[in-house]
Amino acid sequence: MSTPSLAPARTDPRAAWRHIFAGLCASLVGIGLARFGYTPLIPPLIEAHWFAAADVVTLGAANLAGYLVGALLGRPIAARIGHTATLRWMMVGVTLAFVGCAFPLSLAWFFAWRLVSGVAGGAIMVLVAATVLPHVPPARKGLASGAIFLGVGLGVAASGTLVPLLLHLGLRGTWLGLAGVSGLLAAASWFAWPASGPTDRAALAPAAAPPAPARPGLRVLYAQYALMAVGLVAPMVFLVDFIARGLGAGAHLGSLFWVLYGVGAIVGPPLYGLLADRMGPRPAVRLALAVQALVLAGAYGTSNLVVLAALTVVIGTFPPGIVPLVLARVHESMPHSAARQNLVWSRATTVFAAFQAAAGYAFSALFNASGGNHRLLFILAAAALVVALLADLGRPFAARRKAPHQACQG
Repeated sequence: MSTPSLAPARTDPRAAWRHIFAGLCASLVGIGLARFGYTPLIPPLIEAHWFAAADVVTLGAANLAGYLVGALLGRPIAARIGHTATLRWMMVGVTLAFVGCAFPLSLAWFFAWRLVSGVAGGAIMVLVAATVLPHVPPARKGLASGAIFLGVGLGVAASGTLVPLLLHLGLRGTWLGLAGVSGLLAAASWFAWPASGPTDRAALAPAAAPPAPARPGLRVLYAQYALMAVGLVAPMVFLVDFIARGLGAGAHLGSLFWVLYGVGAIVGPPLYGLLADRMGPRPAVRLALAVQALVLAGAYGTSNLVVLAALTVVIGTFPPGIVPLVLARVHESMPHSAARQNLVWSRATTVFAAFQAAAGYAFSALFNASGGNHRLLFILAAAALVVALLADLGRPFAARRKAPHQACQG
């Protein structure tokens, strides 16, 4: 996602909800279904022998690589054809990718379509907030942001409920069913987007403010967001397979766990946003990191399905929930410059996408090399979050050590 770095556009309260609905549909399709819809399909894809187990896991990482490409190309594409047109056609791209995945002609063919879905999702998340929020009345901007983030959680929950039902039609029918849902949402939101105009062009203009200084606090924030990306990949990609094949509980129960993950994803954005308001963004980030590290360590150490179900709900809050938290940290770091906030957030989003893609491939390779050891991936994800927490906790100590040194120099 990106934040708008421009003055609010003239808003029409009657149209605001249409724009919010369009943004929710885009995040639901581009992230909720395109990325998370693949996870409950991993066991059936392996069992149906569409591809080897190692290839199926690697194909899951293709979407993450595409997300990085989309995050980098989203704004340049929008500069040529406009925000609204880009968002519309990216939703169409996801729909076509689902259709392409219904026909496993070759590994390269399937990989290409998973990559396309990732590109579309990355572009959507870079552009959607900057497209919708300037057209929303100021009093509703918080609600609008929450609704856009909520689309991710709804997509996760939808993928967990739709996929098991669609699997009765076979794998091809499942992919085509997802294409149908995506196409319907694209059509329903087609005319709900704001019209391209001066605001659209202003959002794409280079920031007038000078580049944000590379302060130590910002470097820590970038590093934390990168480590968060690493920490969320393991459960996002491997949780269902861990339940279904790792514990031998079957694909149906694995899909039910994915529904629980989706419940957490729905709760995450408003819950984390409330924590940021009540505690402040930085303490809230620390709390989220500590809790998630403990939960992932718990998933590493237990095989009790009831305990794992509770942990899954908590794990699900993290991927969409950290977005408003880190966004609040950016605003806290740059309180008086919207242009610099936008620049810092763009950099943070790119760092996140890059490390998420790298972690996807690294975890896939490690999973294959370890003979399918899910628990190893969970504990490594927990370790990444612990490092992120320690990096932030160590900042005040480093600042205290630096201050006397600077005083002596003065």
